[in-house]
Amino acid sequence: MEKISFSWLAREFKAVFIDSYGVLKNHRGLISGVEKAIHYLRDEGITLRILTNDASRSQLQQIQAFKDLGLNSLKEEEIITSGMLAKQFLELKIKEGRIAYLGTENSAESILHSGIERIAVADLDLDDIEDIRAFVFLDDEGFDWNRDINKTVNFLRRKNLPVIVANSDKYYPISKNDVAVAIGGVSRLVESVLNQKFIRFGKPDTQMFMYALESINKTGTYEKSDILMVGDTLNTDILGGNKFGLKTLLVLTGNTHPENVYVKISSTGIIPDYITDSILT
Repeated sequence: MEKISFSWLAREFKAVFIDSYGVLKNHRGLISGVEKAIHYLRDEGITLRILTNDASRSQLQQIQAFKDLGLNSLKEEEIITSGMLAKQFLELKIKEGRIAYLGTENSAESILHSGIERIAVADLDLDDIEDIRAFVFLDDEGFDWNRDINKTVNFLRRKNLPVIVANSDKYYPISKNDVAVAIGGVSRLVESVLNQKFIRFGKPDTQMFMYALESINKTGTYEKSDILMVGDTLNTDILGGNKFGLKTLLVLTGNTHPENVYVKISSTGIIPDYITDSILT
């Protein structure tokens, strides 16, 4: 499988879905050349959507975070987060009672809809849980890992209710060689302990891709064959794109490194259609 130029490939498509962390930015900040790549897509008339499993920020907060890094050209409708999908689900399903969550208050404010009382696990009284209607894993900050994960397990042992994971990522890079456990990894630990399966949003599940497809079809006509999915992680971005029937491009600026890319492809069995070093044009 040979490497290919992003700009050469992108012009063969009407729309490009791009992962955020590892493609547009990393632990150092904005990846060099990204703004030029975004301008190239706009100049070519290629529709753009950013698909991120980051549930810790709203669309506007995501845009502001990119502006803080020097990327000023993104639009609100171009950002699609796993948190948006979790919020949509909760608004449809939970009409009364309280929602308990593990994560930060900022994430709770962004995702848990107004009109429903929310409560952090740390503040939960396990003897007063009758009106809790759902539980949400939001993000990997804002709680005591020992106390509150144990409390989450004990709460879910006592209460049968919908459990939603707003970010399905198991981990995220914090340096070139190191990663941190994400809330998707925490939720999988709890699933294993309880022998349960939770409701997940974000890549590689199809809801985010379907939402993005419906989004772009509000302003045009797009088939799956018109779309290129660009990501740095085989088991989320590439697997998700493959499952949804999109052409996929693996970039080597994030979770997948140039020195072991072919080993990872072989060991996972997740095969991108194309590979490139970055989205530099």
